[in-house]
Amino acid sequence: MSAGADRKSVRLRVTGQVQGVGYRAWAVAAATGQKVQGFVRNRADGSVEILAVGLPAAVDAFVALCRRGPLMAKVADVKVEPAEGIVGPGFKQLPTV
Repeated sequence: MSAGADRKSVRLRVTGQVQGVGYRAWAVAAATGQKVQGFVRNRADGSVEILAVGLPAAVDAFVALCRRGPLMAKVADVKVEPAEGIVGPGFKQLPTV
């Protein structure tokens, strides 16, 4: 799926206590629930990176969820920027980069 006129595509960088607390698995479930496609992965700097593509309202709802995260996470900040790209179906957990 590409981000077209009816789609919104954003890249999130989530910082705080977000690794080792189930954030990636939680993000997969949250994105699937919102029918958002893309991926989530840990970054070597301790942050979590997310690419989210979907209907604008669904992406906005997913971003709002990411600001809270799972119960054990302590989200300090979520930077959101427009993104481009093509993603396949579903929402995947990728290896750390």
